[in-house]
Amino acid sequence: MPGTREAYLPAAARSNHAANLLALPNGDLLSFWFAGADEGESGVSIVLSRLDRGSSQWSQPLTLAQHPGWSDQNPVPFRAPDGRLWLFHTSQQAGKGQTTSVVYELTSEDEGHTWSAPRLLFTEPGTFIRQPLIVFHGAWLFPAYRSASAGITINAQNDVSIVRISRDRGKTWSTCPVPESGGLVQMNIVPIAGGRLRAFFRSRYADWIYRSDSVDGCHWSAPVATQLPNNNASIQAVRLQDGHLAMVFNNAQAGARREKPRTAARRVLSIALSLDDGKTWPRVRDLENDGLAPSLRPGEDAEYSYPSVAQLPNGSIAVAFTFRREAIRVMTFDEAWIRRGSTRGVFTGDRSALTP
Repeated sequence: MPGTREAYLPAAARSNHAANLLALPNGDLLSFWFAGADEGESGVSIVLSRLDRGSSQWSQPLTLAQHPGWSDQNPVPFRAPDGRLWLFHTSQQAGKGQTTSVVYELTSEDEGHTWSAPRLLFTEPGTFIRQPLIVFHGAWLFPAYRSASAGITINAQNDVSIVRISRDRGKTWSTCPVPESGGLVQMNIVPIAGGRLRAFFRSRYADWIYRSDSVDGCHWSAPVATQLPNNNASIQAVRLQDGHLAMVFNNAQAGARREKPRTAARRVLSIALSLDDGKTWPRVRDLENDGLAPSLRPGEDAEYSYPSVAQLPNGSIAVAFTFRREAIRVMTFDEAWIRRGSTRGVFTGDRSALTP
């Protein structure tokens, strides 16, 4: 696509999904995802590919975690203030669903070239993660949720968001609930003006992206709908160096009313830009849609989903996402590229287009 640099990361298995990016201070870019026969099956593993600064070639995937009889998912990388890299991921019993999930941790002392063996961290069944940690007044804030559902619809209205907080660099953790968060998951926390925090949520109701605020990272307002649609699929936002917010999301919904857990197609993936801490999103541009993609083969799924967005030290923006479950696609561009484009999704950037 004109104005972007693009890559399809080397496939680690038949199915590849749920990437998360980590931009290092030296300019290297790491991508973590899970790969295997299929999501939820035994042997699905956590893998890592690396793009060294100045290189155009991503490394072959390195397997970091695999638990026979379990399905590893949703890797979440974190670079601590002391420079140590952490990697967290879920693991659920194969074929048993998310209610069996626990969370593991790994660490690296050499910028991700070598890693420790996985160690159990959160052992309460049903604990799930997806979004990055942030450091706030020295504390580590780790958004998570408790899954009451085997999948993403049945009983999913009882999935609730929490924030795990560590004040001793990951040795111990306390838990803060998010009020009225039933069915609102994969909480994504970003800092905003005034020393406050804003969080965005995926909705099991496939209606809207929701928003909640906090001044301390533990006490959160009840989430309210934004004007960005959601299809019960993952989102991700980042605060850019100039203070603007960038949000990558599936630009679709099952309906505007909050009814029952449901889903909508993952065929349009867009990036939106906010200049006012996420109150409005006047610029929206498609990264993928059926028109941009090559023709599909019979039986192939046009899924573009589970985005991760990071800003590199040079200011460019990188987005990684699932490309049809076949591979992880990475696109890199500048902020001006978002402003120059348009969308064919539900939300166009016009505030009057949608009314939550």
